[in-house]
Amino acid sequence: MLLQIPGLFSSDEVREFRAVLEGAPWEDGRVTAGHRAVGVKANLQLPEMHPTARALGEKILDRLARTPLYIAAALPLRIYPPRFNRYEGGGTYGNHVDNAIFPIPGTPLRLRTDISTTIFFSDPDEYEGGDLVIEDTYGEQRVKLAAGDMVLYPGSSLHRVEPVTNGTRYASFFWTQSLVKSEQHRRQLFELDCAIQQLSADHAGHESIDGFTNVYHNLLREWSET
Repeated sequence: MLLQIPGLFSSDEVREFRAVLEGAPWEDGRVTAGHRAVGVKANLQLPEMHPTARALGEKILDRLARTPLYIAAALPLRIYPPRFNRYEGGGTYGNHVDNAIFPIPGTPLRLRTDISTTIFFSDPDEYEGGDLVIEDTYGEQRVKLAAGDMVLYPGSSLHRVEPVTNGTRYASFFWTQSLVKSEQHRRQLFELDCAIQQLSADHAGHESIDGFTNVYHNLLREWSET
């Protein structure tokens, strides 16, 4: 499932992020690339253990915890601390699939990358190229969102970032391990949740709401892993 969530951060909040990111100590993004990805990766990243990355990442995690649409779609169990990247001067990241498992820095835990996420911190008119291209069963999906918007997509997807030929593209990216491993089951739960919410809004107090809610939680109980 590919889901766009607009306005995760306001324009004022984006400006605050950008002010910090523009003065941050960037390094070669290949430092964190796997043996296959290193040959197609040409960008800059903020060192993930740097205090700036950790402070900005905490702001993102705090916002995610207060974003019902993200919670409904991802059903998060664990979230990898957000990373930050920068593309300019032809910077690109060719076709690749993210690692299936990541150790979470500073903890003994590991995370399965069920869901990949990108938050854009540059508006589309600030740079040329730089589309996030995701390949799925419906073909190529091109994503280039407004600053402050977020996109979620399956971690198993082949994807790339097209070369940025002018301007600078700033973004954050991270992974979520869901309570529900199956992408199909997550989609079904999300669609059921949305239908319940819509029914509640249109017909508050309708007797079927409790029944559908019961089905939702019983399915979540059956499919979840904690």
